Amino acid sequence: MAPQPSNFTGDNPHDDLDSYLGLEAAVAESRARERGWRTVRSLPPGAVVTMEYVAGRLNFSVDGDRVTRCWLG
Repeated sequence: MAPQPSNFTGDNPHDDLDSYLGLEAAVAESRARERGWRTVRSLPPGAVVTMEYVAGRLNFSVDGDRVTRCWLG
């Protein structure tokens, strides 16, 4: 198993989710991986997604290549 990043405690890295809002999707995804998120998922507005919670996953809603919403799991 790969070592966890230093900011990773428990299921998710400590991170300010609001800091991703307004960023270009590619920049947000790269930043999230640098901060220790194991899975990063970008979705179009109104996308139908399952409700299962996956520890270590960060979700972005992306409209016009900008992050408009960010949530865990």
